[in-house]
Amino acid sequence: MNKKSIKLNALQKRTLALFQQLAKRPETGSPDAETGEMTISYLPRPHGDHVHIGDFVISSRDASGFSNENVWRALERKGLARSAYPLQITLTRAGLDYDTGLLDSFEISDH
Repeated sequence: MNKKSIKLNALQKRTLALFQQLAKRPETGSPDAETGEMTISYLPRPHGDHVHIGDFVISSRDASGFSNENVWRALERKGLARSAYPLQITLTRAGLDYDTGLLDSFEISDH
């Protein structure tokens, strides 16, 4: 999906990028074979000033959208997700395919 067709603010974009990473992991993402959508039912909890998502370490500040209902609702309004805040979120095909441009900004964990 073209970034220009759906506008996201910085927090929405960051949160979507993190949800996309969680969707790729079998311990956090559950696929729907019929639609290709991914449901995320487990969100990692921050410890200290960071949170781990797969091989990445993300600052707790950058993961603040996980606990922000307004972010979840915005992603839903834009057709990128279906929210069941705070229990789970389903990324639509549009949400999974959206190019946030942020993947290179994630830091690989050293622990």
